[in-house]
Amino acid sequence: MSEDSTDRGRHATGGRRRRKPRRRALRVVAWTAAGVVVLGGAGLGYLYVKFNGNIKSVDIDAALGKDRPQNIDNGSMDILVLGSDSRAGANAEYGQDDGGSARSDTAMIVHLYEGHKAASIVSIPRDTLVTRPPCQMSNGRTNPGGARQMFNESFTIGGAACAVKTVEKMSGIRMDHYIEVDFTGFKKIIDKLGGVQVTTTKPIKDYGSHLDLPAGTHKLDGEQALGLVRTRKTIGDGSDLGRIQVQQAFIKALIKQVKGIGVFDDPKRLLDLADTSTKAITTDSKLGDVKSLMSFAAGLQGIDSSNMHMITLPVGADRIDPDRVAPLTKETQLVWDALLKDQPIPPAATENSAGDKGSTGSLVQ
Repeated sequence: MSEDSTDRGRHATGGRRRRKPRRRALRVVAWTAAGVVVLGGAGLGYLYVKFNGNIKSVDIDAALGKDRPQNIDNGSMDILVLGSDSRAGANAEYGQDDGGSARSDTAMIVHLYEGHKAASIVSIPRDTLVTRPPCQMSNGRTNPGGARQMFNESFTIGGAACAVKTVEKMSGIRMDHYIEVDFTGFKKIIDKLGGVQVTTTKPIKDYGSHLDLPAGTHKLDGEQALGLVRTRKTIGDGSDLGRIQVQQAFIKALIKQVKGIGVFDDPKRLLDLADTSTKAITTDSKLGDVKSLMSFAAGLQGIDSSNMHMITLPVGADRIDPDRVAPLTKETQLVWDALLKDQPIPPAATENSAGDKGSTGSLVQ
């Protein structure tokens, strides 16, 4: 097993990909999709201003400049979605305050195929060893990066821009957008949705994530949902790979839930959810206003759980540190090549991957 060979020499100046607008917003993409699907109801002027003021954004283009992969203008779109695990502020109950810094507790590349009727989602284990590119830190200095760096430390060192830069160097794929949500925002979104129904095939009791569920069907509130997607010590082999499979199963359950709750039939609920969601997310600057979010979210209408292909980045145990994983070079390249060509990820890409061999995904239905 070998490390990911990163900079593949496909870098050039590129622009945004075209996307086809839809009539309304309805679909969920990874952790943060609930934060954008509800914005179609924010039409009144004072609400527009209010929601615009809620949204936090980062100018990724300005931070990264021209040293980025070429834009492939084939109608597809790639989004980096991160769940932030900062313990600052309201998140302090989940562990010791880290001084405001954070790591990417969850990281997913969402590839929307041309026409936006189907998607592939690639989860990146947070302890994946990668070659991190140089990144500017908040103090203005440059961290030199280097080989054998944990993936989730990119976000800690250089925030959203460094996380995007690392993914682009790994994959050779330009990220069109960036979306981030933290612990507290995730909980509030789930609560505003009225909870999410899941079925657990086995009991889950995890003191680290404050979750205690018997086997069976449950309507999870925000706190319980957060506990579920953070659980790892008591499932599978206790690694991040098992947790990723549970997260992927939860996402599909969430999508099904959103379809059936009738958000658009309840104006007050819609506006409350829009207010909560716009406060919960951080986006790239191109999505940093309500109008842009509405257009983006509307373009996701055609995506359902049945046409979402979810995998974990093909990895295996690192040859030096058994507590870390390293990308499988050949299999990982199959993933990147497929997404660059806007094609389905071939089964051969995951046949040898430790991330997709386990059965923990069946733990949640």
